Amino acid sequence: EMFQGLSIHYYTVVDGWDYKGSATKFDEREWFETFRLNYDIDNIIKGHKAIMDRYDPAKTKGLVVDEWGNWFQVEPGTNPGFLYQQNSLRDAITAAIHLNIFNQHADRVKVANLAQIVNVLQSVILTKDDKMVLTPTYHVFRMFRVHQEAQLLKTDLKCEDYSFGGKKIPAISASASIDKDGKIHISLANLNPNKEIVINCPVVGSAANTVTGEILTAKEMSAFNSFENPELVKPVKFNGYKLRDNVLTVTMPAKSVVVLEIK
Repeated sequence: EMFQGLSIHYYTVVDGWDYKGSATKFDEREWFETFRLNYDIDNIIKGHKAIMDRYDPAKTKGLVVDEWGNWFQVEPGTNPGFLYQQNSLRDAITAAIHLNIFNQHADRVKVANLAQIVNVLQSVILTKDDKMVLTPTYHVFRMFRVHQEAQLLKTDLKCEDYSFGGKKIPAISASASIDKDGKIHISLANLNPNKEIVINCPVVGSAANTVTGEILTAKEMSAFNSFENPELVKPVKFNGYKLRDNVLTVTMPAKSVVVLEIK
């Protein structure tokens, strides 16, 4: 009774602590490895849950994932102690993967936050003098806020793999919820930077009449918002779906994050 939650910290470091790679200059190997390591948070949470379920079956204690994200080299010319790094489309997909996993473990994960939100690691905001930039990670957080105060919906995801260098990971990350007004929200990420993927989603237990959506993507997988070009990566309206007989078909563009609302 002396505590309410158990803290977990998990950062993604691709090639070790000596050189963590650039936040904006990377190849597909680093892109893939980032997401492969991102997925490890799922097993980490499952391991903690297994122990907690044994000793706390009533789930009176929560998991608090209060430090997570990608950790790269600081931006050239900045103080290495300040951990200032840029934030690209890769980081946006990292955010989507993590938030979808946190949603899936909502029975035990009660808090899931970035350690710092401005100018440090997986930032949502970057500042310079009197200027401010919203990062791709910010936009994912804003898009995913529809899940807040909603009820988790069970999802059974079967998708193709994204393969690189003899390794493979699920190409799609997803979670879904229903809010107090009966609106269903589905959040999706296509990790493959080269291929669009078609998803067929039967909507069970609810009459689906209309769909709206937003998408976050960019021409280049290393695209980021700078002080000179602050809106290079931002959400736009998404129309790549069809709804027929309560089956939603979504065509997910390569390297994209999509959030859909069904009502």
